[in-house]
Amino acid sequence: MLSDSARIFVQGGHGGDGCLSFRREAHVPKGGPDGGDGGRGGAVELVCDDALRDLRSFGRRVHYKAPRGRHGEGALKKGADGDDLVVSVPPGTQVTTLDGVVHDLVVPGQRVRVARPGSGGRGNARFASPTRQAPRFAEKGLAGEEGWISIRLKLLADVGLIGLPNAGKSSLLSVITSARPKVADYPFTTLEPVLGTIDGEDRQLVLADIPGLIEGASDGKGLGHEFLAHVERCRLLVHVLDLAPLDGGDPVANHATIEAEIAAYDERLAKLPRVLVLSKSDLVSDADADAAVAAWRDRLDPGHDAPREAWEDAPATVPIVVVSSATRAGVDELRRVLLRIVPWQDAPVHAPGSAATPLVEHRTYRPTARRDWKVESRGRDGFAVVGPGIERLFGRHDIDNDEALEYLESRLRRMGVIEALHDAGFEPGDDVEIAGVAFDLDPEAT
Repeated sequence: MLSDSARIFVQGGHGGDGCLSFRREAHVPKGGPDGGDGGRGGAVELVCDDALRDLRSFGRRVHYKAPRGRHGEGALKKGADGDDLVVSVPPGTQVTTLDGVVHDLVVPGQRVRVARPGSGGRGNARFASPTRQAPRFAEKGLAGEEGWISIRLKLLADVGLIGLPNAGKSSLLSVITSARPKVADYPFTTLEPVLGTIDGEDRQLVLADIPGLIEGASDGKGLGHEFLAHVERCRLLVHVLDLAPLDGGDPVANHATIEAEIAAYDERLAKLPRVLVLSKSDLVSDADADAAVAAWRDRLDPGHDAPREAWEDAPATVPIVVVSSATRAGVDELRRVLLRIVPWQDAPVHAPGSAATPLVEHRTYRPTARRDWKVESRGRDGFAVVGPGIERLFGRHDIDNDEALEYLESRLRRMGVIEALHDAGFEPGDDVEIAGVAFDLDPEAT
C-alpha cells in the first residue's frame, strides 16, 4: 500500500549548560572565572531523497529527537554542538512546520529545518566585569523546539489519469506501461495511486493512475482529497471516458462531473492541458466510435473540421484518442501523443495567453527585535509578566542563586520590565509573578 501521509513528533536537541569554574593559579584573585559555554543542540531537518518512494518508514518510527549539546568545561572549554538529525523523505513531500509554514521538497538534496535546536548556556567567564570579577553563576542550556508536524506526499507524475470509477484507467495503464495495477469488473478496484513510465527516444514520462473520482470528491466524498492531491503536480491530465458505460450512464454527464470536481478542487488544474481517451472501443462498433470522436471534437473545439494530422498538432485543441485495452488498439497512438505534447519539466505550464513570470532572486528577511513579553494586571493578585522572551531568560538561570537573581533583576531593568510595571500601576509590596515564579521586587532599588 502506498503511504502518502504521516504525522511525526520532532524535537530539537537541548543546549548544553554553561560551566561554573575558576582556574587555580598563583597570584590570580580567586583563581579567575574560566567556565566555558555549553554547545547548542542538534536540529531536526528533512531532506529530499530520490531513493525513497513513499512515507512508509514513518509508520515504524514517529519520534525524532536530535542529540543534545555537551556542557561547557573549565579552562574556557566550549561544549561540543549536537549533531543535526537528518530525516530522508521522498520527492514530492509537502511538510507543514511547527510555525505553520508549508514547504515542498521536490528536488533531491533540498532541505528544510522542522525543529530548531536549543542554544547553549554561557559559562561564568562570560559574566566577568570590572564590578563582577568572580561571578558564581552560569547559564543553563535551553530546550530545543518540539511538536507534531504533518507530512504529505504528492506524487511527482507528468501525466495523471482521471475519470469515474471503472472507466478503464487501470487497464489502460497496464497496457501503455509496465505497471500492474489491480484490474477487475467492479468500481473502486484501485485504492491507491499507481505509477507507470513511458520511454521515448529522448524523454521518459511518469503516469499516475488516480483512483476513481466521484461527484463531490472535491468536498471530500469518497476518497476525495486523498487522491486529488496527487493530481496537483501533474503537467497534463488524461481524461479516460467509457464509450459505453455498463451502468447506462451518459458519457457527456460523466465527463462534466469529473471536470467540475477538478476545477472545484483547484482552478489551476482546470487549466492544465488535456487528452481525452475514449476507452473500451472493443465494446462498440467502429461507426459508433467514429461518431463519438466527431461529437466530442465538436463539443471540445466547435467548428474544428480539419483532418486528424492537423488537429493533433493544434495547441488549443484537446487531442482525442480511441483505445481498447483488450485489443491494444490506439495504445501506440496515445503513447506518441503523450510523448509529444506533455510540457517539458523546464518549461513551466501557464494558462493560455498568460506570460511566463520570471523567478525572483531568493531573499531572506529577518525581523527586527521586538518586545515579546507583556505585563498583565491581576487585580488583588498583583501583576504578572508573561512572554516567551521572559520564560527563556528565567529558564537559563538558577533563581536560588543570589548572584544569578541579582543579574536577572538587572536584565529586567534593561529590558524595560520594571518601567512597564510602573506604568501598569505597580507599587512596592505588590505581588509579581514572572515566568510562573512569585517575586518581591523593589523597583526603587538601584
